[in-house]
Amino acid sequence: MEKSYKEYLQHITTFIFDVDGVLTDGSLLINSTGELLRTMNVKDGYALKVAIRQGFNMCIISGGKNEGVRERLKGLGVENIFLGAHHKVDLLTEYLNSHQIKPENVLYMGDDIPDLPVMKTIGLPTCPQDAVAEIKEISKYISYKEGGKGCVRDVIEQVLKVQGKWIDNYNANA
Repeated sequence: MEKSYKEYLQHITTFIFDVDGVLTDGSLLINSTGELLRTMNVKDGYALKVAIRQGFNMCIISGGKNEGVRERLKGLGVENIFLGAHHKVDLLTEYLNSHQIKPENVLYMGDDIPDLPVMKTIGLPTCPQDAVAEIKEISKYISYKEGGKGCVRDVIEQVLKVQGKWIDNYNANA
């Protein structure tokens, strides 16, 4: 019998997220100079900060190359940011090996075909509500929130609540 996704939450030590379609809604605003602009949800940002403060490993692996995205994530405390990633599995393997993380302790959230190989190698593949069908098919949890609309907060909050690390005096001011 297949385990419920909730059975995996207690063992998660590491969060890995894609950017476009997960931390953003996948839309691009192009200004007159050709710069590509994205929006991110502040509730997702808060959850990232809380998870990092609670000692969770946090990693971003994205095919996008926007340096503004890197700066935003660094400002939230994310240290492991891989942009322009065309071979996500190689980066994932390198990251897990260098930090001595077991794949079964990883929650990865992706939304589109480039995330498929990575999601097949980790313990808890998850996706936003508006992910493509192929990603939904292999996800053990599909957030009720869409990409860029709180799906990251959803999964982080669930893990931290199960582990008793969501709200306390230390992180309430994150």
